[in-house]
Amino acid sequence: MDSLDGLTYSRLEERLSAAGVNPVHAKPLFNRLHRKLLTGDLDEAETLPPPLRRWLASEEALPRCQLVPSAVTPSTDGYTHKYLLRLADGAEIESVLMGFPGRFTACLSTQVGCAMGCVFCATGQMGFSRHLRAGEIVGQAQYVARRLREMHGEPIRNIVLMGMGEPLHNFDPLMEALEILTDTRGLNIGPSRVAISTVGHVAGIYKLAEHPARYSLAVSLHGASDAERGALVPINQRWPLAELLKACRAYSERKRAKVFFAWTLIAGQNDSADHARRLGELLQGMNAHVNLIPLNPTEDFSGRPPDDASVRAFQQIVLDAGLPCTVRQRRGIDVAAGCGQLKSAGKRSSHGRNASCVR
Repeated sequence: MDSLDGLTYSRLEERLSAAGVNPVHAKPLFNRLHRKLLTGDLDEAETLPPPLRRWLASEEALPRCQLVPSAVTPSTDGYTHKYLLRLADGAEIESVLMGFPGRFTACLSTQVGCAMGCVFCATGQMGFSRHLRAGEIVGQAQYVARRLREMHGEPIRNIVLMGMGEPLHNFDPLMEALEILTDTRGLNIGPSRVAISTVGHVAGIYKLAEHPARYSLAVSLHGASDAERGALVPINQRWPLAELLKACRAYSERKRAKVFFAWTLIAGQNDSADHARRLGELLQGMNAHVNLIPLNPTEDFSGRPPDDASVRAFQQIVLDAGLPCTVRQRRGIDVAAGCGQLKSAGKRSSHGRNASCVR
């Protein structure tokens, strides 16, 4: 069962109506949950109408999603913060606040662990435990938004689903969570400011193409042939490059939107001039943008990032092929802010996807 925070506005109205409470009271409750970000006992708020307070105090009402911080790690940049959050069942997930004044982003997890098994990914090295419910995804955004408000007095501007887990593997709860987070009566994150990152879940890409909301799609590529990509990304065996690119084209045409392709650069493995040329050929004719991300090393993967000169040479070849290409600014490297890394460190000392937020 999901939490009160995991109910979309329409589902909240339905829940109140079924309990005999006028659904018009959904508006002040939704406001307190998602705009004012109130914590504590909502039924004690004197400004709420008595029928709503009585319902909130009853056993019929769903509980709040309680995320307890078990580790908070700030970066020396002053703006990036990594949060290890404990769920009600004791499982732990990660969320990251990053950015700079006027443009802060929350990076959220969608699963406990990940089933995709990417070899250079700290989260993939953990394996998969379970999907997150909608309220647990929303709860991360609420937690980060509160911390941001306390530290800098600013709202979250962007959301990226690049934390622990494969977002499109948890499609329905994710879409419910995003409906809540983009609702103008709540946090009011514009759909165009939401990016969903996938390692290549083709079935999910097709579903996203048909979904009425227009969220940005980011696809982790990392190889320009099935052999190269399959060595890094096991899901390529199920959905080879040809199928993945066909799905990306369908999404782009349906949404009339650009697809962002992430390429994690690993020295001596996928960072040569030949790799860059073949990447340019692979994406010819697509409405695409390439993001290059030097590898964030993890303990269980021996790869290393290339030097800056190699990165810039790779970028120039892709640009010469006529594709927009940027090098992703990496944040939080000093605090192992790549998703899955804080949780891994905690396991080693006390009892994702590689650098998804910062790669």
